[in-house]
Amino acid sequence: QVQLVESGGGLVQSGGYLRLSCAASGFPFSRFDMSWYRQAPGKEREFVAYIVKDAGVAHYSKSVEGRFTVSKDNTKNATYLQMSNLTPEDTAVYYCKPRWAEYWGRGTQVTVSS
Repeated sequence: QVQLVESGGGLVQSGGYLRLSCAASGFPFSRFDMSWYRQAPGKEREFVAYIVKDAGVAHYSKSVEGRFTVSKDNTKNATYLQMSNLTPEDTAVYYCKPRWAEYWGRGTQVTVSS
């Protein structure tokens, strides 16, 4: 049974930072690229970043490139999203998922105040 548990969200002021974590189980984590998505209130879910299975290459949406860093620890079955210089436009529920499979966790709420 695939499980994805995101954590680390919270309330932060504009310009601040947060580190999100995603604990994965139920599938061979080291063989999967992992993605992060987010969904802001009233908006569609959007891609944020992905990292390839061996954690060697990452790709970011233009809206977060240069501010967010995705990482992957295959020894812990975990992926992380380090977010810095946050703005109110980053307010959303953040989700991790295997890049090529439709499994979703419950997400973690990030709220950035101005």
